Amino acid sequence: MSGAGESQSRRSATPWGGVRPFSIKTKLGTLVVVSVLITTGLSMIAVRTETELRFITVFSMIATLLITQFVAHSLTSPLDEMNAVARSISHGDYTRRVNDSRRDELGDLAQTINLMADELEAQDRQRKELVANVSHELRTPIAALRAVLENVVDGVSAADTETMRTALKQTERLGRLVETLLDLSRLDNGVVPLRKRRFEVWPYLSGVLKEANMVASARGGIASDSGKHTRTDVHLHLDVHPPELTAHADPERIHQVVANLIDNAVKHSPPHGRVTVRARRGATPESLTLEVLDEGPGIPESEWHRVFERFNRGSVSSPHGPGSDGGTGLGLAIARWAVDLHGGRIGVAESRRGCRIQVTLPGLPSLPNQRAAQS
Repeated sequence: MSGAGESQSRRSATPWGGVRPFSIKTKLGTLVVVSVLITTGLSMIAVRTETELRFITVFSMIATLLITQFVAHSLTSPLDEMNAVARSISHGDYTRRVNDSRRDELGDLAQTINLMADELEAQDRQRKELVANVSHELRTPIAALRAVLENVVDGVSAADTETMRTALKQTERLGRLVETLLDLSRLDNGVVPLRKRRFEVWPYLSGVLKEANMVASARGGIASDSGKHTRTDVHLHLDVHPPELTAHADPERIHQVVANLIDNAVKHSPPHGRVTVRARRGATPESLTLEVLDEGPGIPESEWHRVFERFNRGSVSSPHGPGSDGGTGLGLAIARWAVDLHGGRIGVAESRRGCRIQVTLPGLPSLPNQRAAQS
């Protein structure tokens, strides 16, 4: 999306404040003024030199036509280019761009077309990545489940508890992948309502961490919306202050946020690393600030803006810890979606070690008298 950002920055950096010295109206007005001046000048020359009027008329028409042709070409040439690019986009070619160096209305139109092409190209790339990622993620458990069932049917292995447990694990993984796709669909359609309520933060987060530890011990991995990894060596630590801290939010959606952030932090943790979930009181009543910190390689600052994009799996040399399968690249995108539903903020914060992701939830809206007292 760098092209879109550059086009947008060029547009916002236009110093004319909506009045351009080279606008189409200015050019057409200049054309009329120049034509009148040429005709008037030639008429004055004809009067002074006693030249016949017909010669002056012919010269005036030729000069006016040449200037008009030049201006018309400068206006129609970019339109022809835009038409060719738009035709290419309609046929699925999103690589072509329009020259947007002009400083008039056609330059703005060219920037808009380029921005549209950038967005369409990004959507097409995401669609292809979705098909590739989903196909890859579904193929593995389906192949494993098919192999287990074929062995049972062919009599190679017995339908004992261990064999059925293996089949169950693959079925559960398929279920998690389908649930991730359903969450993605809800994200796009915006059909998930918020059910906010007041809850105590310490017991709530303690339950989320205990659930993560129990799943890791029982299944050899932490199951979440972003994938499955076999990390039982990472220690989860909870830090809530004050202990009686309360918040007002949708517990189900916040569970998605915390589970996905823990899942991501554990994947990137070194062997026997530590992941800390920290909760503090926010600036407004019942607001909450959450932080999830790990001891992994961290995220380069140049990649901070891409962390929560769909299918983004990071570009570090060793993006995942031992035992991680990489996930679908949707966990952090779903976390951002859940935070956005609350009207909160989520982002990568500076950290001396590892990665620190910070979540801010607004809590209860401030009453008018409370806002007046704060001001």
